[in-house]
Amino acid sequence: MTHSLCVSNADKVYRIDAPRPVRGTAFHSIQADDTASVVCDDASVTSIGGATDAEVSFDATGCTVVPGFVDPHTHLPFYGWRADEDAARLTGVRYESIHAEEGGIFRSVRMLAEASDDEALDFSERLARAMLASGTTTFETKSGYGLSVDAELRQLRLARTLAERVPQRVVTTCLAAHAVPRDYTQGEWIGRAANELLPRAAEEGLASACDLYVESIAFALEHAARLAQAASELGLRMRVHADQLVDNQTASFAARWGFATADHLNHSSLDAIGDVAGSDTCAVLLPGATFTLRQAKKPEARAMIDAGAALALGTDLNPGTSPIHSVPFVIALACRIYGLRPVEALVAATANAAFALGLDDGTGTITAGGPADLVVIHAPDFESVVYRPDHDWIAAVVCAGELVHVAPWAEGRVTR
Repeated sequence: MTHSLCVSNADKVYRIDAPRPVRGTAFHSIQADDTASVVCDDASVTSIGGATDAEVSFDATGCTVVPGFVDPHTHLPFYGWRADEDAARLTGVRYESIHAEEGGIFRSVRMLAEASDDEALDFSERLARAMLASGTTTFETKSGYGLSVDAELRQLRLARTLAERVPQRVVTTCLAAHAVPRDYTQGEWIGRAANELLPRAAEEGLASACDLYVESIAFALEHAARLAQAASELGLRMRVHADQLVDNQTASFAARWGFATADHLNHSSLDAIGDVAGSDTCAVLLPGATFTLRQAKKPEARAMIDAGAALALGTDLNPGTSPIHSVPFVIALACRIYGLRPVEALVAATANAAFALGLDDGTGTITAGGPADLVVIHAPDFESVVYRPDHDWIAAVVCAGELVHVAPWAEGRVTR
């Protein structure tokens, strides 16, 4: 195991050392250090500046170093894809119609139930390692493809095993109310989730947060209130899928109730944005879903930043509405279709994404004493990632002080 590592002579190093969450004009105060090296000892950054002797060195000449990407919203672990549903949507079939016909979430529930634990883990581990090669060093996992107490707990246990099999840090959420299980009313399932699922998940230490989907095809604000009460009693942070398909005032509700995050926000009003901006609720935007679903209505990202909201980006990696694992691609989408600037998107996918997950140890930054999670981009500036979104820019990835990924063409840059 590596005990000292130096990523040396980078053209630029984006430390992102502003107070977190980064808000408003602070997005534009992010500066890059020129011609700097990052020295790591064990799992921590020890210094930023000149090169030093180390057991392992990566020559980052001509490269840009950024914090490891943090993906605050994925639906791993899952099993199988739904490309035929995407093809149907491209002919004009609505997502809600697919859901009503036992497709969508219900189909992923069946596929995960029919897969063995090993099959589900192997499938999900391949995705997690593809995420690593794209620079993701921390990511969230969720349940939500169980729709029974035992099946949800199984998915959470699979998430725990997945975390043991990959180099990244993993933060797990119990998506206690994703779709209404058959043979239940909404209220009946929320009662089981609050009284049985969440207590058992908390007792086993399987999750640090609770989540639910508030939408016309799923659950309502009254159900969010009930789960929030249960989560608070169990010491779980509260999250919500909000205003994705219609404006149902969920973002405002989340801000007023002190939820940790409100995710999606495609239809959130300007009044709701003001509520979020005046709170500690993090707006987690998911452009992969907007792109996949071809949604004309997009989150008011520029208004969110101008109002001072804590804004983060995630992939929403899932088999139905965002089969996308690459944070660099999501960053490019956020700039192209949401109007973010490259440095804003970088902050949203690192420091603010870590804030969304409740990580306050320096994750998402490059700070002396903080986690040694780094991405080396083979370009003299970060803007290139947005300029050429189909190019593989990742030369190397450092996770917890370990050089865990080196592109084949960059092997000659490593000295051991």
